[in-house]
Amino acid sequence: MDLRITTLSENTAPAMPRGLLGEWGLSVLVEADGDTALLDAGQNVSAANNGEILGINWQKIGSIVLSHGHYDHTGGLRRVLGRIRKQVNIIAHPDAWDAKYAHIPQVNYSAYIGIPFQRQELESLGANFILTREPTWLSESIVTSGEIPMTTDYEVIDPGLCVKRDDNMEPDPLRDDQALFIKTEQGLVVILGCAHRGIINTLRHARQVTGTEAIHTVIGGTHLFRASEVQMELTIAELKEMGIQRLGVSHCTGMLAGARLAQEFGDSFFFNNAGTTITL
Repeated sequence: MDLRITTLSENTAPAMPRGLLGEWGLSVLVEADGDTALLDAGQNVSAANNGEILGINWQKIGSIVLSHGHYDHTGGLRRVLGRIRKQVNIIAHPDAWDAKYAHIPQVNYSAYIGIPFQRQELESLGANFILTREPTWLSESIVTSGEIPMTTDYEVIDPGLCVKRDDNMEPDPLRDDQALFIKTEQGLVVILGCAHRGIINTLRHARQVTGTEAIHTVIGGTHLFRASEVQMELTIAELKEMGIQRLGVSHCTGMLAGARLAQEFGDSFFFNNAGTTITL
């Protein structure tokens, strides 16, 4: 398999090539044996801007997968669809369209953080939404996770993330949180959006969905920026037990957690910034 993964949008960007933008969010392009898929579209301008600088052929994108329905992964859809300029399937969990909020009543804070567009507008730009809770095979080697079971006892959903139903704020179970799994000769490559339902839960699910035990590479957001010491210790231990060969973190991992992972995984670790390209 010829696999090329390019991160179009992430919190940070390198000095070269010039003009790349860093923006809170994530967007990752996957090219595998002639099939091209995009996981997420970043927060706003960065994915489209950086894709142009990196020379992305937008018309080759056959599908877009939404890791979940938060603005920092979906806010770039209008610009991305404007560059693809054809009908494209967008695979997402039905809950991605929920009215999602960050809600912290202790400090009287509430803000909408869901998809910042009407569905009809995106459909007018070529989006064909396929809403499903099940894994979806995009090709013989690329599959979405579908809904990820919560199997660990130490990975929990951020309590400040809610869904507004009528006038009530309810905890968001983030059932729409999903990832991409890619089968290669060396093992699985897993691309995380935010891993709201837990990086270890996601990797366990990857093995189950694909029937592949070996996990070679993991990149993307790990949502460890608020992790307790206990969660960090247990996460690191299980990642080592799984034998991960490359770990490239992004976005909601956080600098402190990223530094800790760099210390633990040494040469296997890298920061997966905007413009990062990996091949296998």
